Amino acid sequence: MIRTIFILWLTLAITPLAAADDRPNVLFIAADDLRCDLGCYGHPLVKTPNLDRLAARGTRFDRAYCAQALCNPARSSLLTGRRPNTLAQYNLTKHFRDAIPDVVTLPQHFKQNGYFAQNIGKIFHNWATEIQGDPDSWSVPAVMHFDSHRRDLPQVEGQLPRDYADAIRCECRDVPDDAYFDGRITTLALDALRERAASQEPFFLAVGFWKPHLPFNAPKKYWDLYDRDQITGPDCPQWPDGTPRIAWHNSQELLGKSKPATLTADDEQELRHGYLAAISYMDAQVGRLLGELDRLELTERTLVVFWSDHGFQLGDHTLWCKTSNFELDARVPLIIAPPEGVAVDQTDAIVELLDLYPTITDLCGLDAPSGLEGVSLRPLIDGEASKVKQAALTQHPRPSYYGKSMKAMGHSIRTPRFRYTEWRSSEDGSPAGGELVAVELYDHDVDPSESVNRAEDGDYQSYLSELRTILNSMAGEPRGQ
Repeated sequence: MIRTIFILWLTLAITPLAAADDRPNVLFIAADDLRCDLGCYGHPLVKTPNLDRLAARGTRFDRAYCAQALCNPARSSLLTGRRPNTLAQYNLTKHFRDAIPDVVTLPQHFKQNGYFAQNIGKIFHNWATEIQGDPDSWSVPAVMHFDSHRRDLPQVEGQLPRDYADAIRCECRDVPDDAYFDGRITTLALDALRERAASQEPFFLAVGFWKPHLPFNAPKKYWDLYDRDQITGPDCPQWPDGTPRIAWHNSQELLGKSKPATLTADDEQELRHGYLAAISYMDAQVGRLLGELDRLELTERTLVVFWSDHGFQLGDHTLWCKTSNFELDARVPLIIAPPEGVAVDQTDAIVELLDLYPTITDLCGLDAPSGLEGVSLRPLIDGEASKVKQAALTQHPRPSYYGKSMKAMGHSIRTPRFRYTEWRSSEDGSPAGGELVAVELYDHDVDPSESVNRAEDGDYQSYLSELRTILNSMAGEPRGQ
């Protein structure tokens, strides 16, 4: 009798652990300022063998979009599952918990469900907010997550050039990968994977790379992968025909604000070269992670998700960096590779980074918390659906980097054919409360580079009513709090 009771107790005692073992781990990899310049997305020059390998065993989302082309609101939206309007967060300084103090973030939800949640590198916004990252989200304190990109200086012997600390452009130096943030982040992440492999506890490991964000200072061997003369300029270097000036910004992140720099043609080519080098440097770090997953025999038990917070402009539309609502700012690479494989390796379905929260919880068998504003992408991955939503919403205020208040907000939707944008005067970001200032309409069937605004074109007036209805349904009053 005693032996029977003991066996029953032992069975009950180990059941939760066994159940935990069956749940997939999550390797959650973020890039910063990466547009869809990857080999697997068809870029003709870039060298990204490791992300290409990941895409080959996962689902590549070819029409994925961020909530806002700025680090803080884009990342907060993804990690809380709320739109910027719900968080009332549109700049670099406000923390998402100012609006919803008790919101449960994506990694926090996994932590509350028995996962070991760890952050190495830039996952939440890295600078200017009063709270450093989000301590409530992690099982252990985050590391290498809160700093300035300007401080990503090479750890080398000898004195750096006097003006290096003030430079925000390019640096080509023959140093090892660990001389910069991303190499050291990867080394720490490899240590974390080894520790997690020895544990029975499932993990949610978030690894946030700082590249290809400025400065473009990847080690020299990544610059050497490219012939600068073969790098082409943008498809639409001029300001789009008929586009309102409110859609423009001063590219101050690169050029400065008080005394804007002027770029020569050689400067522009060096920047484009540096951007590709930074992408390949980041890709190499992804390769180190995936290689260690294989070596530790964790690949078959780990869901790998790769994403970028927003896109980037390299002289397109006369713009540099981000903070617009154009396609190159809004569109991002997104790859999801579940351990059991996928039914669909590529999809053109419209999706949003907002959808990652419900998708990852769904793929890991967790119930999603209330208040999420995205949808699960699992039906696309499993081949059970060809679409999950009719449009993606991206927005940005004016001024692009505002102080105490904004003057206008632009809300932009992307459907399979069109990008439609409304600019309204606003003090709070609500699309309904302000006067309509300007409208943009781009037809991607005939103009994928968004070179002509067709909002006033008589041939397109029949489309405007439906597009306005979709925009208002997505960008209306905040919900999900």
